This record gives sequence, C-alpha cells and structure tokens, in this order.
Amino acid sequence: MKKPVIPDLLKLIHREEPLFREDLLDHGSALDDRIRTGRFLVIGGAGSIGSAVVRELFQRNPKALHVVDLSENNLVELVRDLRSSRGYIDGDFRTYALDASSVEFEALLRAQPGYSHVLNFSALKHVRNEKDPFTLMRMIQVNIFNTDRTVRQALEMGAEKYFCVSTDKASNPANMMGASKRIMEMFLLRHSDRIPVSSARFANVAFSDGSLPFSWTRRIAKHQPIVAPDDVRRYFVTDREGALLCLFSTLLGHSRDIFFPKLSAKLHLTTFAEMAVRYLESMGYEPYICSSEEEARLRVTELIPQKRWPCYFFRSDTTGEKDFEEFHTTEEEVDWDRFHDIGVVRNEVAWDEESLDHFERTVKSLRQAGCWERAQLVELFNGTLPTFEHRETFKYLDDKM
Repeated sequence: MKKPVIPDLLKLIHREEPLFREDLLDHGSALDDRIRTGRFLVIGGAGSIGSAVVRELFQRNPKALHVVDLSENNLVELVRDLRSSRGYIDGDFRTYALDASSVEFEALLRAQPGYSHVLNFSALKHVRNEKDPFTLMRMIQVNIFNTDRTVRQALEMGAEKYFCVSTDKASNPANMMGASKRIMEMFLLRHSDRIPVSSARFANVAFSDGSLPFSWTRRIAKHQPIVAPDDVRRYFVTDREGALLCLFSTLLGHSRDIFFPKLSAKLHLTTFAEMAVRYLESMGYEPYICSSEEEARLRVTELIPQKRWPCYFFRSDTTGEKDFEEFHTTEEEVDWDRFHDIGVVRNEVAWDEESLDHFERTVKSLRQAGCWERAQLVELFNGTLPTFEHRETFKYLDDKM
C-alpha cells in the first residue's frame, strides 16, 4: 500500500521533537556495530513498523537482511523505496512473498546459513478482528502460534536473539487483540531459558497502514467524509520511533525484556478528532462538523469545493475500546534508569506451563473439530488471563462508517 504524504507528522501528533534522540546519542554506535555484523530475518517486514525497521537496518549495512511478508505489493514498494532512497548495500538483501507458517518458509530457513537475529512483526492488529469467531481464531494463530513456531525455528537455527512486537493493549487488556498479544508474551517467555527473547509495547503508530488516520488520506483522495471518535485519547508515535524502539529491544535488550516509551513531556495524549482537525487544516481545509454520518455523506459535493471538509465526530461505544493507554502494570517490575526515553519491563524466569499447555490443547481441539463459537474463545482467554477485563458492547467498528 502506498505510503501517504503526511505534512509535518510531529505537529499532527502534538509534539515538538522526536523520541529517543538522547538514547540514540548514547547507544547509536553500539546499535550500528551490532547491525553491521548481523544477519537479520524480518518476518512481516513490509507493514508499517516492519518496513520502518527494515529501512533502519538497511541504512546500517548488515551482512544479510531478508524480509518475509504475505503482501507482494508491499514488498515491491519496500524495495522501490529503499532503492530510490538508499540505493544498495554490501550485504545480502532479499525479499520473499511468503507465509511464515508455510512449508515454503520452512524450506527457506533450511536453505540459508542461519540468522543472528529474527524479528517478527506479523500480526492481526485490529480490535475489530474479534467481531466473529473465524477471524478471531486466525488472530490467535497469527499473533500467538506463529510466534511460538518461529521462535522454535530461531532456536533450531542457533539465532542469537528473537524479537516479537507486542502492543500497549497487552497491558491490562480490554479486548481480544490485546489479550492475544499478552498471551503471546507469555508463550515467548516460555522459550527464554533456551534462546534470548525480547519484545516492545508502544502506542498507536500515526498513519500506519489500516489505522484510522491512514484512512483519512484515502477519504480525502476519494472525496469522502472523515470520521473519528472525540472521546478516545491516545499516545502516538511515528513509524521511525516505533522502529527504533524495536531495534533497541532486539539489540540492546536483555532476555525477557519488554521495551516501551516513557511517558514524558515529549509524549502527549490527543484525541482522534483533534488529530483529524489538525490534519485537515494542514491540507488546507476547514473541518465542517456534521451531526450524523448521513449529513456528512450528503454534503460532500457542496462543501469540498468551498475548501470545507465534512466530518462526523462521535462518542466511542464499540467492543474492546479502552479508556486510556498504559504500557505496564503495577505488578510488573520496571527498569526506569537504563535509557533516557525508554522504560523496560523485566520479566522473571517464570510462567504457568499448565495454563499455556491448556490454551494450546484447547485451540488445537477446536480447530480439529472444525467449528467453534466466539464465546468459547472469550472464555478460554478469561481462563488464561484471570485479570482480563473484556469490554463487550456487541457493537463493532465494521458497523460504523
């Protein structure tokens, strides 16, 4: 998917300066040295954060950089982007349009001399994916069991480190997507006595593929109204900031660490509606607030020639929507001193083996039976995460404009 042109992204997310500037000054040389001598496999490397990580790796000239993604179109755009901006590297750079759970992917691993670092960005990231039992089951497969499979493969090939991206929604999750990532973290820990593993939780990536802000670029291109909730406040990071956080975790993190951006004066909460207004103004339009979806649709032809854009802002009432964002729980031990703008959750060498085995057996049994209900999966998540507070309203984002 073509990357949208976003004017002055930092101002749109209500910030004056990028994150991690001081940490790059302190640790940038170490990061560069480790990348230059490394062989990297990036799974899901053509999405927003995956491709941003690939760009950061590419410009530091690693020995090998192989990128796997299901989207051949995104892979093509990634290669064109790199060739047009950075050109070429001395190392072995290749892309593969593969499913990481396929026999073709396994054959690829056997054909390679191995990788020092395996980074996994493949995920179903949308809360809306829990609306039906079938998409929800695929989310479980991708977010949890693909991670479990690929970390085992990394172990078999003798990788130095395995990284899998998580989300702020995994901290005290209120939806199934966040809960699936929290369970992914637990499965990841289960391997940490045999291979170093780490992760990262970060906020919404501004204008990432499929996000609500990204959809505004499409609505403008198609002369359609812009919609946004006016009561949901979120932290936003840029794709490069997310990429750097992941690389810090991969290359400088200890095993079982989960990196997250510290909340500070640099990181501001903002509503989607506020961000939409700033975006439209940056594009030269005056937002025109409508009272309904129908009014917004009907007034497009009238308003847009006047440089006014119809918007519909609403109160959020969909399943799994969390009132606020948090990157760690009060029960987690956090290292606040290792980095300037990064906090680190330090996990103990402990996990509930019986609970994880039960989760795995139950999912396998449901899939073998060939039928399951959404309620069964919600119940399984509740049993695996006793503190899971699933917020069910029986309303979903697909029911909105």
